[in-house]
Amino acid sequence: MSGPAGTSPPEGTDRKRVVVWGTGFVGKLVIPEIVKHPGFELVGVGVSHPEKVGKDAGAICGVDPIGLAATDDVARLLATEPDALVHYGPTAAYARDNIRLIKQFLLAGIDVCSTAMTPWVWPAMTKNPPQWIAPITEACERGGASCFTTGIDPGFANDLFPLTLMGLCAEVRMVRALEILDYVNYEGDYEVEMGIGKPPEFQALLENPDILAMSWGATVPMIAHAAGIELDAITTTWEKWVTPQAIRTVKGTIRPGEVAAIHFTIDGVYRGETRIQLEHVNRVGQDAAPDWPRGARNDVYRVEIEGSPSITQETAFRFTDGSGRDASTAGCLATGLRALNAVPYVNELPAGWVTALDLPLIPGRGTIR
Repeated sequence: MSGPAGTSPPEGTDRKRVVVWGTGFVGKLVIPEIVKHPGFELVGVGVSHPEKVGKDAGAICGVDPIGLAATDDVARLLATEPDALVHYGPTAAYARDNIRLIKQFLLAGIDVCSTAMTPWVWPAMTKNPPQWIAPITEACERGGASCFTTGIDPGFANDLFPLTLMGLCAEVRMVRALEILDYVNYEGDYEVEMGIGKPPEFQALLENPDILAMSWGATVPMIAHAAGIELDAITTTWEKWVTPQAIRTVKGTIRPGEVAAIHFTIDGVYRGETRIQLEHVNRVGQDAAPDWPRGARNDVYRVEIEGSPSITQETAFRFTDGSGRDASTAGCLATGLRALNAVPYVNELPAGWVTALDLPLIPGRGTIR
């Protein structure tokens, strides 16, 4: 339940009771972390797949049993009276299902922190379909609850990071946020969405400029709003790289003549020039697209500001616990934990939509223990 604006959780606050919905890639990473976190109590786990119902949530996540069975019964989860739903549901391709579920928690007065509907990172984005926005706005008002959506990109790697660095500048001529990732071990969907593993003539879903700007570009108008400007337009570019040789991936083999890397930009145009840019280089294998941008290390998120002063920041997510998990997995864990760690602060905000611009510094209370 939301409270007065601008306050922060007091020292010694009781653990926040949370329900997690979703035991996909991100949910399976985060749930074991919640169980051992001193600031949170896991009181429910919701799932969509019937084969998971009734199974111990720990077993679903590949860890020891935690004594909490997964359920698809929303009423049962609401009855636990959590402080928040931490929602790791599917992408905006399943918008109707996401909205139906999230509405039920908001109407019950339960705040929601989600990583699913990436266009909601900036709900004011004009490309957000009205039928995606109005039901949540109404549910927040009726239930007196708040809804926050985050992610890594779109999300903190291209909103919180560049906006923080822009606050160190006298002038910004261009701000660019890049994702430079190798998908060779990535198990998520990229074939239809990005065209990776498809012949070059295949028209990927995100190749459509309107869909790309809606799905991935929400932080462009967010940055413009924060900087106090109104963009002339948002434009996009899209490039493909075709592999001359077979590339083995965790999902199979990309054959010669198929797309093995994509490079796109989403450009915020102001006074006739691109001033805000999101840039993605997603390759399969480090040898793919050798002439496209790279980081100082592999698999990084980079912010480049051309201004006074100019600033470059590069962030790498890694596991150093000997587990062998890759950078993509580390980034997914960080994505999920951003939503979780935001819960105490979202609880303190007035009812309604919440964005990164509404939140204070989230230092990760309880992480040092």
